[in-house]
Amino acid sequence: MKKIKEVLVVEGKDDTKQINRAVNADTIETRGSAIDDDTLALIEKLADQRGIIIFTDPDFSGEKIRKIVAEAVPNAKHAFLPKAEGRPDKAGGSLGVEHASPEAIRAALDHVYTETTAAPTLITHEDLMAAGLIGGAGAKARREQLGELLQIGYVNGKQLEKRLRMFGIQPADFAAALGQIRAKENANE
Repeated sequence: MKKIKEVLVVEGKDDTKQINRAVNADTIETRGSAIDDDTLALIEKLADQRGIIIFTDPDFSGEKIRKIVAEAVPNAKHAFLPKAEGRPDKAGGSLGVEHASPEAIRAALDHVYTETTAAPTLITHEDLMAAGLIGGAGAKARREQLGELLQIGYVNGKQLEKRLRMFGIQPADFAAALGQIRAKENANE
């Protein structure tokens, strides 16, 4: 079983159980989106000692936790689980890492990003408009697909340019993902 050097920041004990079915890793649980000061201090200490990977649920609460931890630890790494991989088997359950298969968890951890604030803007607002990712019919669905293909998670139209820059997404990778999205749209027509 693959050993992960960094400590994974997850939301709860069920996430930890599921991750341990996929990889050999240590986790720290935030126990919800209201991260207390002691937990945040521990995350900061672990980041200095071993590094951390933020691996939260693909939902609003998960994004909130991701932002809080990333603000405290700017050099944190990020792993994203596609929404489709985090859906529960039973109706009415919430999205979460705890529902992901071991394969989906390993795939997410194989594509880890580190934020960079000094990255140049490689993909502009105009590029996003031209690609139909901001405003207009189908933009949200295209952003969801783009986030899954590039493994950067879902963001709204206002945050997409920033997310692409933060993770240094290259224009060629962006274009390839757009090509897949367009091919899928053309096949469905």
